[in-house]
Amino acid sequence: MTNSTAPLKTDVTIVGAGLVGLAAAVALNQAGYDVVLVDSQSPQSNDNPSDWDQRIYAISPKNVQWLTSLGAWQLLDAGRIAEMQAMEIWGDATPEPLRLLAEDVNADSLGFIVEERALKNALLQRIQASDVRTVWGQQCVALQTTVQQTVLQLENQQTIESTLLLAADGANSWVRQQLGVGVQQKPYHQTAIVANFVTEKSHDNIARQWFTQDASGNCGILAWLPLPENKISIVWSASTQYAETLLKLNADEFTQQVMAVGNSMLGKFDLMATPAAFPLVLKKANQAVKNSVVLVGDAAHRIHPMAGQGVNLGFRDVIDLLEVLTARHKYQSLNDAALLKHYERVRKADLLNMTTLTNGLYHLFNSQSAVVQKVRNWGLSASNNATIKRKLVASAIAL
Repeated sequence: MTNSTAPLKTDVTIVGAGLVGLAAAVALNQAGYDVVLVDSQSPQSNDNPSDWDQRIYAISPKNVQWLTSLGAWQLLDAGRIAEMQAMEIWGDATPEPLRLLAEDVNADSLGFIVEERALKNALLQRIQASDVRTVWGQQCVALQTTVQQTVLQLENQQTIESTLLLAADGANSWVRQQLGVGVQQKPYHQTAIVANFVTEKSHDNIARQWFTQDASGNCGILAWLPLPENKISIVWSASTQYAETLLKLNADEFTQQVMAVGNSMLGKFDLMATPAAFPLVLKKANQAVKNSVVLVGDAAHRIHPMAGQGVNLGFRDVIDLLEVLTARHKYQSLNDAALLKHYERVRKADLLNMTTLTNGLYHLFNSQSAVVQKVRNWGLSASNNATIKRKLVASAIAL
């Protein structure tokens, strides 16, 4: 796109070209809206088949259907996607896991594990095949928003005037800061360690998760997520102190620790690359809508990764926004205040349910009370009741 000083005029401006921003651009464009997508970085494709991305996501079946409707999912290499057909969850003192099977509710799967960069590349291809206008490599420097429109100014003096602006620029959202929207923030005092392994035995398309206690009594959650063939991706949410200890181990020592938590049930592991780590924080914007701006994805909320719902929540932001916009009266503008307030109410309920679940589980398993420990492990065992299991599975795949 040329660096013209003439203002660009559009229906929707999207700031941020992560997964949620890219998907929003494709979806809004397909719905007939004129879209401009802005990101301070230029997208880079990385399709090295010998390299496995350490950032992976569990995409819910409903969101797979939606991504398919956008024309993105079918662009992925099926050989790089793993299907979760079951999940096993262990407490810190339960001999038998809670087993959740897709077949319990006559479903094919609980979700699909996909690499972030693969899905990002697929969405970029859909952007390139559309008439979405893109502005890459330009920092945003100023934002004015009223109930009538938003005016975004870039560092090259380009201005973009739009009826609606979507902030999809991540947990440290520049747009959110410009709006003066506060954030409720709560550190978990945990670090998530991610790594990929080749396993000796087949994972049988089962995701496995252990709630653990470290030597200091702090909660830890280790998830083994299936990748294609005999490969898994792990997410180990551990107290920051214990995570630092784990990250100082050499490759063999770290691998032994991961195997030990899971009782070596998949045999010997081989670490594929150096583990990566990031701090865990619960974040929630005080409002998802202000004037003609809507916050989506991590700009609006960031939750604990134990439920694997971060990007699914972001996609549902976009899906619900589109439903609200599609249902609007023909005389209502895209930034109609009543319309956007309705959207905000819809999303608040979904977000409350998910944050209550993840935050509640975190505190339940982080408790050092002997009574709480006994009750939580009894609860996991009791959940193996067939009726309860069906309800849990139905809830999981409905996301």
